[in-house]
Amino acid sequence: MTRKSHIDLTGAVALTLFSLNLGFNQVVIKVANVGFQPVFMAGLRSLGALVLLALWMWARGISLRLPAEGRVGGIIAGLLFAVEFICLFLALDLTSVARTSILFYSMPVWLALGAHVLLPGERLTGVRMVGLGFAMGGVVLALLDRDAAQGNLLGDLFALGAALCWAGIALCVRVTPLSRIPAEQQLFWQLLISAPVLILLAPYFGPLLRNLEVIHVIGLAYQIVFIASFGFLFWFYLMKIYPASGVASFSFLSPVFAVVLGWVILGEDISATIWLALGLVAVGLVLINRK
Repeated sequence: MTRKSHIDLTGAVALTLFSLNLGFNQVVIKVANVGFQPVFMAGLRSLGALVLLALWMWARGISLRLPAEGRVGGIIAGLLFAVEFICLFLALDLTSVARTSILFYSMPVWLALGAHVLLPGERLTGVRMVGLGFAMGGVVLALLDRDAAQGNLLGDLFALGAALCWAGIALCVRVTPLSRIPAEQQLFWQLLISAPVLILLAPYFGPLLRNLEVIHVIGLAYQIVFIASFGFLFWFYLMKIYPASGVASFSFLSPVFAVVLGWVILGEDISATIWLALGLVAVGLVLINRK
């Protein structure tokens, strides 16, 4: 595996497709929520991805056992992972894909603020401060836009909570010995902890199945294979080849794809305010992730 100093054409195409995959996943969750209760589906997704990842690690000779130094961080990250997806799946059940995606992909904002406080080497620069201002302005606009047809304040807050948990996982990896643990083991333990937590909590959120049809099962399978297991592994693979700042700079594409796909596939009526909020968040993410 050759380490590269910049994002080449192959990397740009791969990262764009990966961002499209993440954006499409928001639509898939929204559709699959019709057949599965959201928290139960999140638990099934973690369980299915756990099995696939365990088989893949076994075939490659990667230990499933988390080293002792990473266990505390692994447990914290796993619990945050569970809460993150409770919030995300409920958000997509309550509000639109567009609103959820804008708020969920504000994660780098909260990560940058947390890193500024906890990681001395990652202080906010002038450019990143401007990016934070743009992105936070977009978040505020999305929260203030109370479109009765597409918006739900509780759903918006769940989406924001998911972004905060996602940032918390990233910070946990950075400030604990978990950062020295192979990415596959990190992901395995997040799935191992989140799967039983989600499945045990699911009955408290209502009946486990709704109007289940084949398309909803296909949606669940898509999430297991292309997002929660091999999707994340592909992202880790790209991180090993390309500079982290370059990989992160493509993060603005995921909410853009999600909003457009929600509009095209689900027919979501997106207000001018939401389009403006999306633009602000996208510009903000580009500036925040500049090296």
